[in-house]
Amino acid sequence: MPVQKDSTARIDQSSALVKRVWSFCNVLRDEGVGASEYLEQITFLLFLKMADELDRDMPAEWNWQVLKSKTGTELKSYYEKLLAALGNEPGMLGQMFLQAKNHIGTPARLAGVIDMIGRETWSGMNTDLKGDIYEELLAKTAEDKKSGAGQYFTARALISAIMQCIRPQPGETICDPACGTGGFFLKAYEYILEHFADTMNVHQKKFLRDETFSGNEIVPTTRRLCLMNMYLHNMGTLDGAVPVELKDALVSSPSTLVKIVATNPPFGKKTAQTVINEEGEESKEKQIYNRQDFWCVTSNKQLNFVQHIRTLLRTDGRAAVVLPDNVLFEKGAGETIRKKLMETMDLHTILRLPTGIFYAQGVRANVLFFDARPASKTIQTKEVWVYDYRTNVHHTLKTNPMREEDLADFVKCYNPENRHKRQETWSESNPDGRWRKFTYDEIVKREATNLDFKWIKEKSDSVEDVSLDELMDELKSQREAYVTAIDGLDAALAEVGE
Repeated sequence: MPVQKDSTARIDQSSALVKRVWSFCNVLRDEGVGASEYLEQITFLLFLKMADELDRDMPAEWNWQVLKSKTGTELKSYYEKLLAALGNEPGMLGQMFLQAKNHIGTPARLAGVIDMIGRETWSGMNTDLKGDIYEELLAKTAEDKKSGAGQYFTARALISAIMQCIRPQPGETICDPACGTGGFFLKAYEYILEHFADTMNVHQKKFLRDETFSGNEIVPTTRRLCLMNMYLHNMGTLDGAVPVELKDALVSSPSTLVKIVATNPPFGKKTAQTVINEEGEESKEKQIYNRQDFWCVTSNKQLNFVQHIRTLLRTDGRAAVVLPDNVLFEKGAGETIRKKLMETMDLHTILRLPTGIFYAQGVRANVLFFDARPASKTIQTKEVWVYDYRTNVHHTLKTNPMREEDLADFVKCYNPENRHKRQETWSESNPDGRWRKFTYDEIVKREATNLDFKWIKEKSDSVEDVSLDELMDELKSQREAYVTAIDGLDAALAEVGE
């Protein structure tokens, strides 16, 4: 019971601080400062204040004490010079401030935010509380549709369920090749501490802090938020190796193999790059990754991530990947990759997700769980277990968000203790059972090796039972399905033409 009280008190304190910090965002919105830009400034100032509290070895000329002594235009000028100077520092410090810019144009507003941060003793808070506050701020930024930050934020309840299934252990390396703000890293870190904190030795604790996590993020601001998020959770050191590269993970083969990949690659099928012609006009061109270690060439970003993740894993590695429906049924390259995945990996579980859990509305997605295997002529996937948490399930981000308890039955069915001993809940006498297995032979007989399994009958909800948000999600899902079908047809015709 004391643990529960501590947890509740922590949540209350966290919410109160988030409310106070976020109130300034609403004020600055009138000056054109968006939610993501505001959180970025909070990131800079929060770091400077904590470094001052902890007596960290910061450059003498650029620190919190000097910053808070400035006023008016001198404050704004000094703050901008400080950001530029720290961006040139080595290690994680320099990467957190890389290309940093001030977005708070009015000195009085900047002074107000500095004063707000200065009122709290952040280093006196425990790691959980600091982490909770920053995670809540990230969630609020994701809610701001104009910022587009939602695409980098995965529902924490979903990540938590994934961690309960893949069970990361001390000493294992964990990679997220599209890490966003670091949600998968944080939940893996929390899982390891929760289950092994009392038994880990000094070497294991150091490995957890400095060597466990690695990843990629192509958006500088998002990477910055990820690094700060990790730092606030005691992951990594200021002068140590930078765990997240500012680089497209798909460009080249990995230099290091890992034990676990857990990721939610960004939504959107096509990978494109902006090209400027001789007249100065911009146009989009498909970006093709022609890698020797890929099974096939495709412009479908999600299919490329599946191929890349396979190359990241050690022969005893495992992966959990959030992917949209098109990966399960797209023909051409999609069919080739699904077949190769089942032939060389053990694709053992698919979790069908409901709509209404992502900030990108209308997205229909799944979690694919698969284990790497040593090279063999034998087909590695014997059966695929599918949990349908989509049919007749309704969630919205605000009125009915998905919670950890909603996925408890899936985790139970997954049976992390021994996934080779599972029991179906579906049967001919129970056609609405959500947990069902399909053999490899059954799957390859399906058109295009389709993995998009549906067997539960949809209930015809009355209009009164469905919220406006849910109706909008459904309409956007249908639109996405039409776009996917057209894209698939285009891809197939293009391949025929080649």
